[in-house]
Amino acid sequence: MLNKPGLSKRSERALIAGMLVDAIGSGMYVPFSLIFFQRVTGLSLAVIGAVLTVTGFLGMAALPLAGAIVDRFGAQRTQQAVYLLRGLGFLAYPLGTSLGAFAAIATVSAAGERAFPAIQQALIGEVAEGEQRDRLMALTRSVRNGGLGAGGLLAAAVIALAGDTGFVIAAWLNGASFFLAALLAVGIKTVKAPVVREKAGYRAVLRDGPFAALTVANFLIALGYAALTMLLPAYVVSEFGLSASVAGPLFAVNTALCAFAGVPVGRFTRRYARRTRVAAVGSLLFAGAFVGYALLGSLPRQVLMVSLVLLLVLYTAGELVHSPSAGALSVSAAPESARGRYLATYQLSWALSSTVAPGLFTALLAIDGRLPWLALAVSSAAGAAILIGLERRLPADAVYTRPVLSTPRELAVAR
Repeated sequence: MLNKPGLSKRSERALIAGMLVDAIGSGMYVPFSLIFFQRVTGLSLAVIGAVLTVTGFLGMAALPLAGAIVDRFGAQRTQQAVYLLRGLGFLAYPLGTSLGAFAAIATVSAAGERAFPAIQQALIGEVAEGEQRDRLMALTRSVRNGGLGAGGLLAAAVIALAGDTGFVIAAWLNGASFFLAALLAVGIKTVKAPVVREKAGYRAVLRDGPFAALTVANFLIALGYAALTMLLPAYVVSEFGLSASVAGPLFAVNTALCAFAGVPVGRFTRRYARRTRVAAVGSLLFAGAFVGYALLGSLPRQVLMVSLVLLLVLYTAGELVHSPSAGALSVSAAPESARGRYLATYQLSWALSSTVAPGLFTALLAIDGRLPWLALAVSSAAGAAILIGLERRLPADAVYTRPVLSTPRELAVAR
């Protein structure tokens, strides 16, 4: 095949190294975000929470712009620019001691954070195709989880040694990690011929019914990704009287499994050629875990902790099976000439789900502790059904990881 995209080992190492550095830096911030901002800015937690909610919505507005920039300048250069933007944002956080300054810096940082996943997926789409896309999706997810865990441990050590000054040091180290990641991104070289980019606006994206349905399916499934950090701690406290600290070890187990099992699980699922079906299976594993959480109250108290761990393993299995295939499916379903805009639209499903989840979970939890889990089970199953239903409507090279064998001769050779 002519002009088939390829990624040298050196370029792949540069891509993965950048992701690892980025993840370690982010891991220094994510577990301590609210406390971090309180110590740095001196504002109350209520004000900080309100500001982060508003800036999160404002940050979503950066996604359409990021998609257009990717289509105009390419994903690699856009990725480097966003790395630099996020680095400057974190270097500026210690200066955000007033409400206005904090809100302005948080808006810039939120814009970079919301836009980055779509840019990263577009970059993988530019440098790889077929099974290599799925492999890179699984590998980058594993690397990210490992980096987040390492960053959290590093931040804890810095804060333990330096006290409140450690929060400022963590912010600067996170900012420096983005600059280093931008430098590493320079080393990503491809052998792919330049893409002829057409002037395709977002109206064309919205008219693409199958891709719109794929985005809706992902929104329904993505709600489940927020369950571990947002719903589970509140559930174990309100329903079973357990300490909220129980969520910490469970989150650590999830992160470790994603880091160490992501690549072998991804290798196993790539044996099954249809991305739609692999992603649907992952979503159904999610649904099974959510039904299990809803039924925890009917189990004997003695087996509660064991059940929580077993359900966490099932939940993580769903995450490992669903994520790489779903990511590669979205990249492959997006036309090459407008991939940035398509993936920015798709990423809105992730951003919207993370924004809607807290209010939805707490409202249902207040009515009945089982309701949010049952709602997630239904939404995950519905997302899986939509994925299966889209198999005939999406491009064949998006659905299948390998070229479809259509002639008797090809089928005979394959056997």
